[in-house]
Amino acid sequence: MKRLFSIQFCLSIALSLLLLISTTSSAWAMGGKQPPLDQPAPEFILQTNQGDGEIALKDYLGQWIVLYFYPQDFTSGCTIEARRFQQDLGEYAQRNVQILGVSVDDVDSHAEFCDAEGLKFPLLADTDGKVSKAYGSWLGAMSLRHTYLIDPDGILRETFLGVRPSIHSQEVLARLDELIDSRKLAQEQAS
Repeated sequence: MKRLFSIQFCLSIALSLLLLISTTSSAWAMGGKQPPLDQPAPEFILQTNQGDGEIALKDYLGQWIVLYFYPQDFTSGCTIEARRFQQDLGEYAQRNVQILGVSVDDVDSHAEFCDAEGLKFPLLADTDGKVSKAYGSWLGAMSLRHTYLIDPDGILRETFLGVRPSIHSQEVLARLDELIDSRKLAQEQAS
């Protein structure tokens, strides 16, 4: 009887701790601790195959950013996801949105991938994984398939985990429309 009570007690403590952990304000996902929503997005400067060879988050203040992390250039899921973003690039431009892709691949691999797939948006080389880790998108030796929406003020507004590459771009566009409309409404009410 004492043993049964002891087991029940231990289980109740374990469940309580699990509940406590799952209700804290910082979200965890496979890949690590997620940056908090409605706070400044983690800053970064990374090498890229486009422009002057380097991109910083602050370079895009004043416009929305789709920051998407993916495992590797030329893999099937990553290729589908990149193609969908490219296919919808005009719709993103109409909304003043910059797409930035991030993986551990180097700049040369990104250049080849962009050339092979006709990608017109920058891919960033996070070869040491520091930025992926800052965004909770790191597993072992690669970035995970996570996407973050950052507003024109540099504030993180949305996180997508468990992305399905074939439909993800359309999901992102739909959520961006909601966020943009909400932001416009708030600005109108403030003035």
